[in-house]
Amino acid sequence: MSAITLLQSGINMAADTVANGMTDLTKEVSVLDLIIGIDSTTGELSITNLIIMIALFVLSIFTVYTFVERYLSINKALKDEKDFMGRVKDYLVDGKLEAAKDLCRQTNNPAARMVEKGISRIGKPLQDITSSIENVGKLEIYQLEKRLSLLATASGVAPMIGFLGTTLGMVRVFNAMKFETQIELSTISGGIMEAMITTVAGLIVGIMAYVSYNYLVAKVDKVVHNMEGASIEFLDLLNEPGN
Repeated sequence: MSAITLLQSGINMAADTVANGMTDLTKEVSVLDLIIGIDSTTGELSITNLIIMIALFVLSIFTVYTFVERYLSINKALKDEKDFMGRVKDYLVDGKLEAAKDLCRQTNNPAARMVEKGISRIGKPLQDITSSIENVGKLEIYQLEKRLSLLATASGVAPMIGFLGTTLGMVRVFNAMKFETQIELSTISGGIMEAMITTVAGLIVGIMAYVSYNYLVAKVDKVVHNMEGASIEFLDLLNEPGN
């Protein structure tokens, strides 16, 4: 057999080996196996990967629940009675304090509750009325911002949990490699993919929490703006001549 024939045979064998290796590397991997932490090559279950993914799943449920609950609550606070302050002014000019209070109760939003508190203090020094309105405003803002800090925490913690899962997964991969005399990419690729999936999951949950937090903060700022406008308008009304 000539040298050329031997060389051609060697090239063909090498090509077959590479093709088989690429087939092993690119074979379909179950997404569920990646999430649970099952090595596609050995079938071994990674307990650390499973724990990390459960933690991220719970965090994602908390993020979605908090966003929906706060969104509905803040949207309710943004609802306003048409020409609310104009009607309050008419009632106060006519001396109908109870009618003005009833309107505030029916409107049932933070600005209306602040105005109602101010109406109930009419007759006292203006400083006392202002302080009462400010105190109600602080309580209302506290209620609006409830649990938003937890969303901010989740946006930072979720990626860190994901990175922790990746680190633990890579430690497991390298620990297994020290017992191997010959390392092939197809042998360790499954473990590496399991490790990286926790980073992906952590980033997804973190982005969800971050976007949710900033969106809700913007809506809270809008409510606070409405509250400040209503309180200023009410105090200006009390300062008008004849009041």
